This record gives sequence, structure tokens and C-alpha cells, in this order.
Amino acid sequence: MTFHVLADLAASITDLKKDPMGTIREAHGETVVILNRNEPAFYAVPPARYEAMMDLIDDIQLAELVRQRLGGPTVRVDIDELIADAERDSKLQP
Repeated sequence: MTFHVLADLAASITDLKKDPMGTIREAHGETVVILNRNEPAFYAVPPARYEAMMDLIDDIQLAELVRQRLGGPTVRVDIDELIADAERDSKLQP
């Protein structure tokens, strides 16, 4: 059976058990696939890469929300008009 390995570096689960931090340190900030009997068991992802992945997921979810709302009504506005209205309203407030 074949498996997709989505990392350039691999380590066995045995190596990870023997020296977890050493295994990660040897990766020099790259993602490591941890193999169990030559099958991917999980990926060890550095914090910076994980944060970037989470940001990307958030962006994708926001983009989907925008796409869903595109069919709704739109209103044309002029930013200068909005600023003028806001300034006028702030002068009227006591």
C-alpha cells in the first residue's frame, strides 16, 4: 500500500520516543512526518508554520463568507460624503 507523504523529512515513532526534542531540532524548523511501521502517523509542525496554516484557514473561511454574501443587495457610497456626514453628526451631538 502506498501513502502520500506531505513533508520532506521523516522520522520513525521510535526515534521520536527516544529523543523528541532532538528529532524536532534536527528538522531545523521544517515539518516532519512521523512514521509508524513506514506509514504516516502524524506530522510535527513548527509553531510558526502552524500559525500560518491557521491564518490561511481563517482567510479561506472569510473568503467563503464573502462569496456567500455577494448575491445580496449592494449600496453605492462615496467615502467623502460619509466623512462629511460623520463630521456633521459629531457637531450636532452635545
